[in-house]
Amino acid sequence: MAASWLVLLALCLLLPLLLLGGWKRWRRRRAARHVVAVVLGDVGRSPRMQYHALSLAMHGFSVTLLGFCNSKPHDELLRNNRIQIVGLTELQSLAVGPRVFQYGVKVVFQAMYLLWKLMWREPGDYIFLQNPPGLPSIAVCWFVGCLCGSKLIIDWHNYGYSIMGLVHGPSHPLVLLAKWYERFFGRLSHLNLCVTNAMREDLAENWRIRAVTVYDKPASFFKETPLDLQHRLFMKLGGTHSPFRARSEPEDPATERSAFTERYAGSGLVTRLRERPALLVSSTSWTEDEDFSILLTALEKFEQLILDGHNLPSLVCVITGKGPLREYYSRLIQQKCFQRVQVCTPWLEAEDYPLLLGSADLGVCLHTSSSGLDLPMKVVDMFGCCLPVCAVNFKCLHELVKHEENGLVFEDSEELAAQLQMLFSNFPDPAGKLNQFRENLRESEQLRWDESWVQTVLPLVMDT
Repeated sequence: MAASWLVLLALCLLLPLLLLGGWKRWRRRRAARHVVAVVLGDVGRSPRMQYHALSLAMHGFSVTLLGFCNSKPHDELLRNNRIQIVGLTELQSLAVGPRVFQYGVKVVFQAMYLLWKLMWREPGDYIFLQNPPGLPSIAVCWFVGCLCGSKLIIDWHNYGYSIMGLVHGPSHPLVLLAKWYERFFGRLSHLNLCVTNAMREDLAENWRIRAVTVYDKPASFFKETPLDLQHRLFMKLGGTHSPFRARSEPEDPATERSAFTERYAGSGLVTRLRERPALLVSSTSWTEDEDFSILLTALEKFEQLILDGHNLPSLVCVITGKGPLREYYSRLIQQKCFQRVQVCTPWLEAEDYPLLLGSADLGVCLHTSSSGLDLPMKVVDMFGCCLPVCAVNFKCLHELVKHEENGLVFEDSEELAAQLQMLFSNFPDPAGKLNQFRENLRESEQLRWDESWVQTVLPLVMDT
């Protein structure tokens, strides 16, 4: 770690020479129809930026995508010869001095590092930037755009200062400074995209920023999973996670069985088990804006209903994702004494996540939004797989989840437990509410990401 900081210190001392060399390189190599996409986060966990890169490449642009490479992106991105992924190194805070000092030093060095990485890349007609995180990337990308003539496009997923406010409080000096920074530099962009109409209106009214709403839409690979692929996925996950393993051995030793399905040896036919458990799925970044104690309390109430004799199935609950609070909630889960409910928290490969959503019976979303203005992409993906959702209510959720049409909205664990009881009563019931919601999703003919992108973003980058 000390060595990396020494390298960065040397980088700062050599910055003028590096900038001059990079500027000359850009002047010499400027190429048409090239986009530099920046996310100061994990590329593998930034699906919207991956989708932007794929759509740009599909329409003739070459793309350089800069970000942290902690998780594997979609294979489609890795296979595309128009897209180059440039890994960034995530800098750790210094372990000396006050916390504010540590954070300030980290931001300064991160700015210098990102500036260096951008200056020594092929310049683009556009710099596509995900926000948040926008500190220090908005200012750096704006500055680089001024040097090379690139137009800065900010894709507003949320407000970074509001996320900081969850940890430090909304009136903390750092949060107020971050808000001023985000508003000031956000106005210097050429184009702005955002994820909801509520955010578009807030940007216009309170920030004087004009933005175009580009709703998250599922990519083409989010769809219902065929039964044979479900079985293959369950057998794969059963190798590391016991809830996916068969509860009993089949009579024929050659028959392959999971907790939900079995494949007959002779014909290869896959069928669902008659007494299978229900499969509930939630995904998360394990951050402060998702309170998973709501789900755990609801699961306890649900199990008590089973033990009291209600006609309800056993339940397998899969919570997938990475994030800072994962260990905290893992400990909470281990403390629960479930008998008819099993909970596991795997991190899935990018190609397995859509297969799991397409195999599940119900999705649960606990995202509440730090700003109240963004929508959970996980629900978009679930709807792409025709998976009904129970989602906790917040300000603009109605733009996505239609209560009693494609899912249900709840306020607390009591209401969620009642919804689970209603949806899983007499499971699996072809005439039940759960199946009605799935049929509604099948008939809704949702736009996919590519179709939506062509209608909203492509005209902007072509006209500009």
